[in-house]
Amino acid sequence: MGKRIVIALGGNALGSDLPEQMIAVKQTARAIADLIEDGHQVILSHGNGPQVGMIQKAMAELTRSEPEKYIPCPLSVCVAMSQGYIGYDLQNALREELLDRGIQKGVATVLTQVEVDPADPAFAHPTKPIGAFMTKEEADKLVAQRDYQVVEDAGRGWRRVVASPRPQSIVEIESIRDMVEAGLVVVACGGGGIPVFKTEGHHLKGAAAVIDKDFASCVLAQQLQADTLIILTAVEKAAINFGKPGQKWLDALTPEEAEEYMAQGHFAPGSMLPKVQAAAEFAKSGPGRSALITLLEKARDGVAGKTGTVIRQYSQHT
Repeated sequence: MGKRIVIALGGNALGSDLPEQMIAVKQTARAIADLIEDGHQVILSHGNGPQVGMIQKAMAELTRSEPEKYIPCPLSVCVAMSQGYIGYDLQNALREELLDRGIQKGVATVLTQVEVDPADPAFAHPTKPIGAFMTKEEADKLVAQRDYQVVEDAGRGWRRVVASPRPQSIVEIESIRDMVEAGLVVVACGGGGIPVFKTEGHHLKGAAAVIDKDFASCVLAQQLQADTLIILTAVEKAAINFGKPGQKWLDALTPEEAEEYMAQGHFAPGSMLPKVQAAAEFAKSGPGRSALITLLEKARDGVAGKTGTVIRQYSQHT
């Protein structure tokens, strides 16, 4: 029987600009279509680092050129924009690939809001630089006018920094679940989701934050009762002592073994660490659940147990 699989696409699956993205999504679509052809139910999430940065810079230049007419675009809106145009390319490429294989299956993108906790400690210590470089004068103006937090970036200028809080829940989860149950391939939680928090009544307010897409994918997979979470990255397997003497590629781990390696500092923050954290969190969230870390082009072999780093609970440790 096929599995319900949530796939978190890494940056290499999307390219770094519009022309690269058009090329990259075709290769991505082939790898995803392989899994669908094998009978699996697939839900896609993706990063948006280069794309949302491009949007932020464009909006900043617009504000600079006509400050009396335009105000800086909220980060939550920029994330929504990136979800829309990345989803547009992904769903079209995947629809075309499926039709070329004679597979009649709808593909749809959901602009997805992800709830965060306004009391998350990350908001007190923002660390994620976003948007264009600014002069000291421009930065001071935004601090005074908009209460931005800024940092000086290695002599290259000043940049705004925002928080990276943990995702709590997927706002559109019922709609996503209904679409999955109806047989559609759904693209959701792009860029980690549009970060929001509840205010008065039923209002959701956009947060000045960036959600890690691997953690958001983990929450999405849990709320969809998925069997497998696949986190795609630039290497075929995770490793301990990466790039050092004694480097060892990892084939299979329990969540506890993964946590021990994390505590020993084997995975780089901002790179492999959040992927292993999200994978271990999903693997221990319910019986029979597993997570896979591997390359895009190795996803089919990884699901078949031929490669990648698999994290799962074992009834009998071997």
